[in-house]
Amino acid sequence: METIATEIIYMSTLSDLFDISGKCAIVTGASRGLGAAAAEGLAEAGANVILIGRDIQTLNEQRRSLQRFGTETFAVQCDVSKPRQISTAVSRIQKKFGSIDILLNNAGIIKRWPAADYPLEDWQSVINTNLTGLFLMAQAVGQIMIEQGQGKIINIASLLSFSGGKFVPAYTASKHGVAGITKALSNEWASQGVNVNAIAPGYFETDATEALRSNHKRFRELNERIPVGRWGKPEDLKGTILYPASKASDYVHGHVLVVDGGWMGS
Repeated sequence: METIATEIIYMSTLSDLFDISGKCAIVTGASRGLGAAAAEGLAEAGANVILIGRDIQTLNEQRRSLQRFGTETFAVQCDVSKPRQISTAVSRIQKKFGSIDILLNNAGIIKRWPAADYPLEDWQSVINTNLTGLFLMAQAVGQIMIEQGQGKIINIASLLSFSGGKFVPAYTASKHGVAGITKALSNEWASQGVNVNAIAPGYFETDATEALRSNHKRFRELNERIPVGRWGKPEDLKGTILYPASKASDYVHGHVLVVDGGWMGS
């Protein structure tokens, strides 16, 4: 009987580590792709989810879809490349929910040009959204989390946080920067109860990779290198995001977790 009781207590404690019921979670770039799947996973796990993006109509459709999980959902129109919109959005969220427990910095764009011809306007657009916007969102939410003494920030990095890619110099620079910001913020905020980590997805089936997938030769080359033999689907990130969003990751700081079907190990 004592052994059975001990096992029940252990299982209950382990379950509690991954429990995010009632937590307030912000997801940027939440209207489609990885952001939409992440928001769904967090809501399914019991979190109240705030959807942030530029297209309020799409966000509201996503919000209505998430209501089936019985948690509170809230849509906020915000372009993270606009600093003033970030501060307004975060202020609204804090006023409505009181605390902010989880931030998933997912918003990002990609522009493809040969490096020799890369337009300055596209360079600035990608950097402003993927890197500056991510930092400013982390900064605004991080201030709240520091005051609370707890919080989880998860940045979406990329395989191009480690390699160069082709025809995407701005995206590559931004994602290298995301990995660096993750480590820099974790160094400052770990002692204040705030975990800052990143997830680096491999090749996933999203709008951002449509150009690659429509190039049959390039698609075949990439697919042949992925040991698992397929591209990732947005749903493949649901479980991965739950770990850094929960107490299970309390001793994990400044880590970039690769989710790539084995690409980096091949």
